[in-house]
Amino acid sequence: MSQLPDLTATELSKLYGDREVSPVEVTTAVLARIEAWEPDLAATWALDAQAAMEAARASAARWRRGEALGPLDGVPVTIKELIATRGAPKPIGSAALALVPEALDAPPAARLREAGAVILAKTTNPDFGMLSSGLSSFHRLSRNPWDLAKTPGGSSAGAGSAAAAGYGPIHLGTDIGGSIRLPAGWCGIYGFKPSNGRIPIDPPYIGRCAGPMTRTVEDAALSMTVLSAPDWRDYMSLPPERLAWDDLDLDLKGLRIGLMLDAGVGLPVQPEVIETVTAAARAFEAAGAIVEPFAPFLTREMLDGLDLFWRTRSLNDLNALPPGQAQRALPYILAWARAAEGADGVAVYRGFNQIQRIREFGGKAFQPFDFVLSPTAPAPAFDAHLPSPTNDPSRPFEHIGFTVAFNMTEQPAASINAGYTADGLPIGLQIVGRRFDDLGTLRLSRAWERLRPAQRPWPAAPFRDSR
Repeated sequence: MSQLPDLTATELSKLYGDREVSPVEVTTAVLARIEAWEPDLAATWALDAQAAMEAARASAARWRRGEALGPLDGVPVTIKELIATRGAPKPIGSAALALVPEALDAPPAARLREAGAVILAKTTNPDFGMLSSGLSSFHRLSRNPWDLAKTPGGSSAGAGSAAAAGYGPIHLGTDIGGSIRLPAGWCGIYGFKPSNGRIPIDPPYIGRCAGPMTRTVEDAALSMTVLSAPDWRDYMSLPPERLAWDDLDLDLKGLRIGLMLDAGVGLPVQPEVIETVTAAARAFEAAGAIVEPFAPFLTREMLDGLDLFWRTRSLNDLNALPPGQAQRALPYILAWARAAEGADGVAVYRGFNQIQRIREFGGKAFQPFDFVLSPTAPAPAFDAHLPSPTNDPSRPFEHIGFTVAFNMTEQPAASINAGYTADGLPIGLQIVGRRFDDLGTLRLSRAWERLRPAQRPWPAAPFRDSR
């Protein structure tokens, strides 16, 4: 048997049912794994070992009585700090905000708690969730377990690190421009951003989704059985739908798959990334799919317009803080947001309108295809100390061209590991499905999981001499 923290949720559920292992044993082992890694990774915040053990003991008793709440009962999980959990403050990654305990679980956290999952901790994110790194004015610097000098990505930074390091099998992130998929790609895990509204979230916002970050597609699908349950608080959520989340088989023959190797804007794609993603496309082609080039539809005007709209939104949030409090945020975030101070209403409207243009152009471009493959990011993980690959608040989103477009088109998209650089860093493959085809996107991801070359062992925690 694998070490307990490395077992999947699917495996744990079977072992619990067969009484071969207890949620108490598993939670104890995962807490020990976290203790071994955390001095280096800084992936968690508000870890509550006592509450986790109490939840594990309650779960163990339910399994003994034959009254388990479902397959996630007793499974260790973490939840991104941006997602409210009852009794814990939500600093949004920034020292600029006051620490006020949340009164209620947000919908995704509530569904996990109701399912009996053992909530271990919150995971870290950067200031206001607006960076693709683990740099925060509130949390310690989060790092990538594959290379501690590199970022795990963001804004679901701690979740990406936690999944790769084996802090249990399921980690809940959020994504408005790539915040699940980018850390998934850079940490070598599976990250699933569903169609907008598939997982109810509070507060809802344009392009904002919650989604699972796991080591396997099967675990992500298992978590969707719980996370996709309805919640009235999300007025943008999709109508409840019964989907066969446990059926991940897919016949690849005849599927029309687009291959997008150029985002249309932003940083150039590194040769190792192009080579790896192209090899994945050829593997699908060999299995019977029809692979054709997919032309980029995102333009500089679209990305810059979205950037201005987001700057204005963040500037408004910062200006609403008590005097002097905003200054505690990262200087990079302040410089980025305050660049919107001179924008007039027409300019901001035009920026907002780029969302509609992305949806229009993206919908047209996708019509001939069932799925699209692309790099998750143009380059592997960058220096952990940088807020973005460019380290330039005037050009903050040059690396999100492949991901952000599919937040705005509201399509399901995932990142799954496709290979490694010469330096051993993971390279993410993005898989995008048609709008509402969440199950199809998971199925194609599972197909790649079966097709891809053998994966390297997961990183191990550094040895520490306890003498």
